[in-house]
Amino acid sequence: MNRYYLAVDIGASSGRHILGRMENGKMKLREIYRFSNGMKMVDGTLCWNLNGLFEEIKAGMRECKKLGINPESMGIDTWAVDFVLLDKQGQVLGKTAGYRDRRTEGMDLKVYERISREELFRRTGIQKQIFNTVYQLMAVKEKQPDILSKAESFLMVPDYLNFLLTGVKKQEYTNATTTQLVNPSERTWDRELIETLGYPQKLFGGLSMPGTVVGRLSEDVRKETGLDCRVVLPATHDTGSAVAAVPSNRGHVLYISSGTWSLMGTELKDADCREVSMEANFTNEGGYEYRYRFLKNIMGLWMIQSVRKEWKESGEDYSFGEICERASRETISSIVDCNDSRFLAPESMCGAVKAYCEESGQQVPETKWEMAAVIYNSLADCYRICCREIQALTGVRYDCIHIVGGGANADYLNRLTAKATGKTVYAGPTEATAIGNLAVQMIEGKEFESLEEARDSIFRSFEIKTYEPSEKVC
Repeated sequence: MNRYYLAVDIGASSGRHILGRMENGKMKLREIYRFSNGMKMVDGTLCWNLNGLFEEIKAGMRECKKLGINPESMGIDTWAVDFVLLDKQGQVLGKTAGYRDRRTEGMDLKVYERISREELFRRTGIQKQIFNTVYQLMAVKEKQPDILSKAESFLMVPDYLNFLLTGVKKQEYTNATTTQLVNPSERTWDRELIETLGYPQKLFGGLSMPGTVVGRLSEDVRKETGLDCRVVLPATHDTGSAVAAVPSNRGHVLYISSGTWSLMGTELKDADCREVSMEANFTNEGGYEYRYRFLKNIMGLWMIQSVRKEWKESGEDYSFGEICERASRETISSIVDCNDSRFLAPESMCGAVKAYCEESGQQVPETKWEMAAVIYNSLADCYRICCREIQALTGVRYDCIHIVGGGANADYLNRLTAKATGKTVYAGPTEATAIGNLAVQMIEGKEFESLEEARDSIFRSFEIKTYEPSEKVC
């Protein structure tokens, strides 16, 4: 009899429910529900609609029930850094602000009044990004101190959604590390740091590892959805789940988790908190079994998603596949720095790219396809630079790159990446985040004995395309 597991994978722009099961040693997937997501401006603050997300989660669970399937367990993964503060009754305090909101502007300086940037990295190993939770909490402390004083609980977004499902509050490790408040050596909250910053200690409890059972669905949720199963923690940070699905057990593996963001890095046994790594803007995020994801955040396909949205709003709708294919015909060689802050949340991505090219004395893209080509070329160049930095910092020379996630479908970008880095590129699986989510649930469910066994199965189960650096790009 087939045993099913349900992954609820929620990204910044969409979410999906995917059922997984094992058949003849291979993992089989079935997407049963998909929904949209995104931040919206609410009284001047960019917010997530977490209540709406919870309704979508339950709607997908009802679809599961319609299929006559009651999974062994379900697990939720989402993006990182965002959180909610709850009062004594478990109600959300204030707005559910998202990481692209401007409330964190200047909050890094407020943090550095209490601890230097260098010491903060040495203690946490986490890359400075102005939207990190440490700065978001400082924004609440400085601008809404009454909310912080009333808070009884602090939950990252997937922790909160699990709480709504089960009534149980657990703080999951991989997402917690992105707060820049966890000590990588102690593998728990850095309480001295938290005290230094003036955040309430009571908000930070024990951390739970991927594979932990949160609890069973609450009675209300069982009645609403018709399902009765356990909720199990995957790596609730979606990148943590995606990296768990990288289909290789080699000792040194270079990967790109490619989606709205491109996360490029390798796995380390110990966090690299050296100043040289900080200056290169690398981070050490927690992974499954305390593996450290030593990586750099690159703006990623957010740039292509943004220009596509602009074109669609002007009445021209193109698929990502068509955009990729048409860009491959262009010869424009202009390059932008994808990590420039101007590309984080511009009013017009097209305008931001054109302005960068003009300011840097390069050819300004005039057509849609030139615009797309500049972005793809720029991403490949970022990967080249990042690859060089990783090799210098780790002392390891990698001969290949595994690209997982939705961006693995970008054929032109894969070819550009192979050529730019001089390394063989293996692209796939595309649903890596959901697969990694399911893999951890399946380890807990005794389908696999270890992550190594799960990765072997993933390699056999899904299509992996190969791109050699010598291949012609266009």
